[in-house]
Amino acid sequence: MTSHVRLVWIYPDLLSTYGDQGNVLILEQRARARGLSVETVHVRSSDPVPDQGDIYLIGGGEDRPQILGAERLRKDGGLNRAVAHGAALLAVCAGYQIMGSVFGGEEGQPVPGLGLLDISSGRGERRAVGELAAEVDPALGLPTLTGFENHMGVTRLGPGVRPLSRTIVGTGNGDGTEGCYAGKVIGTYLHGPALARNPALADLLLAWTVGPLAPIDDTWYQRLREERLAAVLPA
Repeated sequence: MTSHVRLVWIYPDLLSTYGDQGNVLILEQRARARGLSVETVHVRSSDPVPDQGDIYLIGGGEDRPQILGAERLRKDGGLNRAVAHGAALLAVCAGYQIMGSVFGGEEGQPVPGLGLLDISSGRGERRAVGELAAEVDPALGLPTLTGFENHMGVTRLGPGVRPLSRTIVGTGNGDGTEGCYAGKVIGTYLHGPALARNPALADLLLAWTVGPLAPIDDTWYQRLREERLAAVLPA
């Protein structure tokens, strides 16, 4: 384990909708609050993806930037090498779909993904828009997830992944589940940004890198979580 964390934010010029870059800021803050040193690398779509990072993050985006992002990541190969070396990855919305074997392009055409998750995605009949709450796989030991979604995607999970959570409110993958994970790779449709709404998920990514974490003051995060969950969950 290490006391230094290297974060890699992939393609902010293509894939960074609904405040997804906030996921990077939350990881930086929570690492530094524990005395860890943090280096953040912002990788634009014209840059090579370094394969020596600890935690990689990619956000959501529109159809054409998603296709361009997938093409460049496939050609580059850096993210696949990093995951093979044991790096953690959080992929959100369009970024989540890119991690699978295939996703639907702007006309619904199949576009090859990176194959880092055993999933395939296509376009659904209705756009999923609104707040989402979901109960996390007990194996991860995390509290209820909160966030919002805005996507047309329907994602099918293969046997090589486990659902990240099961929806209480919202659409998620479209089959009663939301997101998925395998090893240290997590995919989700949650914006918000996801790690601001779900600090325990941020800590899971950090713990995979540095080991057990000391507690920190979560008062602000808990207020945000309580407010959003109270707004969407049945009394």
